[in-house]
Amino acid sequence: MKILAVCIGSTERLPGKSYKTGIYKHPITGSVLVDAEGVVGDAICNRKHHGGVDQAVYLEGSLTLDWWSKELGRPIVPGTFGENLVIDGLDNRTVSVGDRFIAGDLVLEVTSARIPCATFAARMGDPRFAKRYARAARPGIYCRVLHGGAITARSTVDYQPYDGEKVTMPEMIATFGKTLAAQDRNRYLAAPIHYKLRNILEVQAGA
Repeated sequence: MKILAVCIGSTERLPGKSYKTGIYKHPITGSVLVDAEGVVGDAICNRKHHGGVDQAVYLEGSLTLDWWSKELGRPIVPGTFGENLVIDGLDNRTVSVGDRFIAGDLVLEVTSARIPCATFAARMGDPRFAKRYARAARPGIYCRVLHGGAITARSTVDYQPYDGEKVTMPEMIATFGKTLAAQDRNRYLAAPIHYKLRNILEVQAGA
């Protein structure tokens, strides 16, 4: 496995919107540093909902982007979905919370699935795209940085699956905003999930 593309964005205004966004990512050449907050130099505008230590890096699998290219009938080039990394040969549906991607010194740990929003729909030019993306059940992948490091588009990646009970990306997007059964909630809490989701589930457990 290897990194197919490293993408960063600058602050840009969405067409027809009053606010700016960092969703427009573009592949770059050369080496970039990834620290606890993500890819150094990448623009993050709305830090209430984007960025932060538990979604510092957003990645997509190349097989998933290939599927979307066929589904939409046009090329989905690296960066189109606002991702920082594209991992060659990866299908998002096979990824679970706690899985790790290791490239040299860089160690990423999966925390949650990407939940589509209005900004994503506007970027794709389709107000219904968020629902379409959720129905496809191939969500992008957020990671925390366990150890920072420098990477390039050709870096080799070691993929280490989580050895506990699985919480997959399709399951995470399917259950978003829903109250989980006690057994499922305990399974989620046993995995290294995003701290915001952990807080929500812990409140549900104590209710």
